Amino acid sequence: MSNDRPDHRPSNDEAILQQQYLRALSSFEGIVLSQIDVKNKLGDRLNYSIRAGLIILFVIAFSILVLLLTLSSQINRISSVVGLMNASFSQVSTRMGEITEYLGSMEAQVAQLESIGASTTTMRSEIAAIGETTGSIETNLTDIGLQMTGSRLNVENIAVTMNAMNQEVQGMSVEMHRMAKPARAINKMFPFP
Repeated sequence: MSNDRPDHRPSNDEAILQQQYLRALSSFEGIVLSQIDVKNKLGDRLNYSIRAGLIILFVIAFSILVLLLTLSSQINRISSVVGLMNASFSQVSTRMGEITEYLGSMEAQVAQLESIGASTTTMRSEIAAIGETTGSIETNLTDIGLQMTGSRLNVENIAVTMNAMNQEVQGMSVEMHRMAKPARAINKMFPFP
């Protein structure tokens, strides 16, 4: 009869195994859900990071666009200013040429002072023959001759100085034209309205 008695141990073990299986299954499900939650959070963070990166890139692109527009407007202004300076220097060079011509004519007129000096010497000899009463006139004429010589030297110095100034202005005009070449080249490469 002892053999006919049912053994409850396997059924108890099976219930315990079933409970352990259910617990393991719920634990596994919790782990999978927590991993999915972590992946979702990481995905959200990645999306936020991408959006922030896109916003930063947009701000940088907008800043570069503003800088390029500002640079193009400044290049146009610089080109116009350099053009005006070239025109002004051309006018100055023309004026300096006229001044040089005037100084040449003044120098020719001053060269005639030598003949006036010779005439003054003749007049001095004639006045000396007149007498002692005209001695003061002779002294005055001597002073005039010395002043005329000094004036002639001064005018010659002015002519030399003006020639040097003309050469400097022409050199500055050439330098300004050379300095304006890069600005014109950039303006040709990036034509902006």
